[in-house]
Amino acid sequence: MSSTTDLPRKRGRPAKDEGDHRATREALLNAGVAALTEKGFSATGIDEILRSVGVPKGSFYHFFGSKEAFGAELIARYDAYFVRKLDRFFLDTTLSPLDRIDAFFANAERGMKRFGFRRGCLVGNLGQEMGALPESFRAQLTNVLLDWQRRTAVVLEQARKSGEVGKNTNCAEWAAFLWTGWEGAVLRAKLERKAAPLQMFARLFRQGIGA
Repeated sequence: MSSTTDLPRKRGRPAKDEGDHRATREALLNAGVAALTEKGFSATGIDEILRSVGVPKGSFYHFFGSKEAFGAELIARYDAYFVRKLDRFFLDTTLSPLDRIDAFFANAERGMKRFGFRRGCLVGNLGQEMGALPESFRAQLTNVLLDWQRRTAVVLEQARKSGEVGKNTNCAEWAAFLWTGWEGAVLRAKLERKAAPLQMFARLFRQGIGA
């Protein structure tokens, strides 16, 4: 009697199975992003991520076509998360343009401190090991950084128009400098496990652009 009641229940769960598939895929992506903010792509084994989510090794290719495809999705996932963070600060009109950038710096410092400075920027981490990564990642990572620069340049243009920075300030160049320097500061903070490199860069950036 139990076999006749159990069997229809198992066959009648397509919606839940589909939901479970999506939930597991999301869990793998979230675990992958966390791993890549702490370690590089080459040093992060698929087995490690699968174990953290409780997914059998043979199931990985049921969710992703390859490790390269998985990596591309992780970059896109991190970028989407990071853009939401940038928008939260850069679009905050209750603050002056340069104060918005300062608020972003302070929030990023708190985030690194929360994880004991073990986690950094996924994009910066992958950029450091680009020589060992699939070539397809190069353009994707570059485009992510260019988009962050563009968003930063918009804020700096607002600072120029409001008189916070000089009228001859090259906002696009300063935006590029911000991300070049900030990624280095994040790397140094992760290396030294302290906030001093982040604080120094934030202070000197504000002093330099406000001169």
